[in-house]
Amino acid sequence: MTNPIDDCRAQITRRAFISRCTLGTAALSALLKESGLAQADAAMPHFAPKAKRVIYLFQSGAPSQLDLFDPKPGLEKFRGQNLPDSIRQGQRLTGMTAFQTNFPTAPSLFKFARHGQSGAALSELLPHTARIADDLCFIKSMHTEQINHDPAITFSLTGFQLAGRPSMGSWLAYGLGSENKDLPAFVVMVSLGTGNTSDQPLYDRLWGSGLLPSRYQGVKFQSGADPVLYLSNPAGIDSEVRRRFLDDLARLNQKNAASVGDPEVLSRVAQYEMAYRMQSSVPELTDLSAEPEKTFERYGPDARRPGTYAANCILARRLAERGVRFIQLFHRGWDQHNNCPKQIRNQAHDTDQPTAALIQDLKERGMLDDTLVIWGGEFGRTVYSQGTLTADNYGRDHHPRCFTIWLAGGGVKPGTAVGETDDFSYNITRDPISVFDLNATILHCLGIDHTRLTYKYQGRHFRLTDVHGSVIKQILV
Repeated sequence: MTNPIDDCRAQITRRAFISRCTLGTAALSALLKESGLAQADAAMPHFAPKAKRVIYLFQSGAPSQLDLFDPKPGLEKFRGQNLPDSIRQGQRLTGMTAFQTNFPTAPSLFKFARHGQSGAALSELLPHTARIADDLCFIKSMHTEQINHDPAITFSLTGFQLAGRPSMGSWLAYGLGSENKDLPAFVVMVSLGTGNTSDQPLYDRLWGSGLLPSRYQGVKFQSGADPVLYLSNPAGIDSEVRRRFLDDLARLNQKNAASVGDPEVLSRVAQYEMAYRMQSSVPELTDLSAEPEKTFERYGPDARRPGTYAANCILARRLAERGVRFIQLFHRGWDQHNNCPKQIRNQAHDTDQPTAALIQDLKERGMLDDTLVIWGGEFGRTVYSQGTLTADNYGRDHHPRCFTIWLAGGGVKPGTAVGETDDFSYNITRDPISVFDLNATILHCLGIDHTRLTYKYQGRHFRLTDVHGSVIKQILV
């Protein structure tokens, strides 16, 4: 029987051969680029991009399209009536409403009005978003294959409902690399709203690199004294000692890479080097003391509180200014199974002003044209009430058949809307858009052909859109 270690050594690929060269850490970035670890394809982008970076404002928990973006004034005459079978069409239900004896129609309690030259219909819960309506492109006919939170969020961001695939930010870090050697290409921040404060948890694998090398995973910023965990030097270790330690460790890792030919070893070295540079870049980035007072006034009363959605929106703009490729904000609290009117009012209050401020901020700085901003969740909410319907209260269950998101900036037509739903906001009646279509379009705005951004793993070429997806051409400039 042959020795598996010897077999591994005999399989000398180009990447493994280059990794065997003994180089100092000063040459590490060149080595990574040459060995294919820095970027997937030197020919990327495949064509001229409209966007250089993405800010994805992911509203975790699934915002109700009926109470925010998709007005259905005719529903009032059906209030309390059972949802017609002709509308429901046998749709599967979650375990939370599967045993309800009836499904009473629950019209939104909130008023809608049209705004801007585009005439976008928006709820009274979004007065600040209403002021930027002409900068937004609404997709009202999104649909997904998943009906529960974790698989739906995983599906939205990785193209597959089970864990293990790379997140969208990891794909872009792999495909396009970073514009700033001192900051990661992919940064994540998480906040909890005042809507549902016991909302679904989020798992770090949502910004993981999956089958890609680990250096492409997202870096999560915290709200505490150390924005990035374990970044600060331990007590008694200064920068000079840390530098010598990393140099020695890099030499050991290079010997290990030469021995086994595992590119993940070089990924580890690259991550150590990035962490060392981030010891200087992150404190400067997260120090908001130099921001003028008007910034905090624009982003709202929570803007001075670290870890809030408002504060994270300011950091998102600062990260975009510094060339970070993919910035993902997760805001929890949108899962309104009961007491929806109160909870969604609170949740909209958390997000409305900071979101609009971010768009205005980017626009004034000349950055909106090459920054693609996305706002949306994992699915929509039902028109029927989960639990008891009263004159001033209702709950809404998960609804994958239709929901609304919006995009702004790099490569997207402003002041437009795509798609329509039926009179119950239950089924799509025009221009259905899948999660695969959305992700293909995001990549397109960045100059990437989604069918060509692939990674071979265990004999198969994987991609973000799997074997699906069409670019949504009608929303592109």
